[in-house]
Amino acid sequence: MNKKKFLVWTSVLILLSVMSLALAQQQPQQPAASPQSAAAQPQATATAEKVGDTLGLPGKLGIAVSKATKGSGTGLIDPAAERGYMGIPGAPKLNPIVGFLWAIWVGWIFSTVGAFGGIMAGVGHMTIYGLGNYAKSFKTTAPDLNKMVTDSIRVSNQWLVGLSALVSSVNYAKQKRLVPALGFFLGVGALFATLLVVFTTAGKIKFSQYQGWFGLVVFVIGGFMVYKMTPAGTKGNKAAKEAAAAFQEAVKKKTDITEQGVKTLGWGLAKIEISFFGQTFSFSPIWAFVGGFFISALASFLGIGGGFLYVPFLTSVVGLPMYVVAGTSALSVLIGMIFAIFNFMVLKGVMVHWSLIGAELVGIFIGSMIGPRTGKYIPPRVLTSIFIVLAAYIGTKYTLAGFFAIKLPF
Repeated sequence: MNKKKFLVWTSVLILLSVMSLALAQQQPQQPAASPQSAAAQPQATATAEKVGDTLGLPGKLGIAVSKATKGSGTGLIDPAAERGYMGIPGAPKLNPIVGFLWAIWVGWIFSTVGAFGGIMAGVGHMTIYGLGNYAKSFKTTAPDLNKMVTDSIRVSNQWLVGLSALVSSVNYAKQKRLVPALGFFLGVGALFATLLVVFTTAGKIKFSQYQGWFGLVVFVIGGFMVYKMTPAGTKGNKAAKEAAAAFQEAVKKKTDITEQGVKTLGWGLAKIEISFFGQTFSFSPIWAFVGGFFISALASFLGIGGGFLYVPFLTSVVGLPMYVVAGTSALSVLIGMIFAIFNFMVLKGVMVHWSLIGAELVGIFIGSMIGPRTGKYIPPRVLTSIFIVLAAYIGTKYTLAGFFAIKLPF
């Protein structure tokens, strides 16, 4: 791609982001409750009339709506109001075009920065679409509905993360740049982790709690990005460096990289050996299981991919070269997201807004295709520095709003 094409693609991405924000501002947002009305809510809730009907909404969502306080104000359900998110009367009406445009931006981030993609997916659902304020408005008037919308936000994030991981896994598998055996044991750990998270948190987490923890983890991701820019964060072991050098040489000579790609040399419960570009690596399946469990537990709770933890785990603990880590991390994220989505939606009945998810998945795919073709022209340190600043802002904003009910003026 020449410089002219790069500038065109960059301009398109910026335009998409601006259009997403502009269209989102045109959508009716759930107003925040004033201090006076918020203080009066507990007393009003005790005597106010309940909806008393599922309004045709399925499963736990219908039950949550039936228990909500009836009315036409903030945090109330008016059965006669126009239906919006998930078919709830009076809920925000989401424009699929906004979802599509924002998802292109998110998909681009997924395929260039990786670790920050899940964060921006969450920012879209909570802030751009206004679902965060909507969920928070039911804190006292309809606690069950507050938690249902929160779970829906978490699962919506997982759909976007999962598709991006699928696209990446397929591309890396074709190049033999991922370790299937390692992905399998990480995935087994993810299975147990997602079951634990789903059965201990589904329907139990208030939006403010989710938002606060989301903000704290954004700080962790920002710290990881800062660390990766230091000399200590960029160094690797000798075998990993030699394999990386051999890979780079093969790419430079335009030879078939699949011939020296990942090969499994030995398989066992104590140790698995693989080779990559003339170097041999080994790892413990047990440690892979443990790592997959803890990383996937955090990722499934927040609805983010967990790549920001998989990458240092695979490079520092397992000792793999980065050219193998990216693909293996994507496979691990994919397995974790599949389990998380299944457990939340099938076992716990969490719902999503399908028209929005459909538009977003198309946008994620397009963004994931654009990313590799443009990201390589942006200096890595510049790209990382931008998202470190964003991490500091988003982390501060969501942590203060979630845990301390403090809203930043911008």
